[in-house]
Amino acid sequence: MENFSTRLRICRQKRGLTQEDTAHILHIRYSTYCRYEHGGTEPTISNAARIADFFGVSLDYLAGRSDEP
Repeated sequence: MENFSTRLRICRQKRGLTQEDTAHILHIRYSTYCRYEHGGTEPTISNAARIADFFGVSLDYLAGRSDEP
């Protein structure tokens, strides 16, 4: 099963966005966003919810608990 960082990268790539663009859109520091994608850290629940809303997926999908976006 895929983890948060993998699902996050997949969502971003499907949108055709760079990490820097995504961080800017989400009002997250670029370095922080990179750590999210590389598995160095995970976002707070409020940031995870904003990310899920932006990509149009559920938190369960991002967390790897569901395969249904």
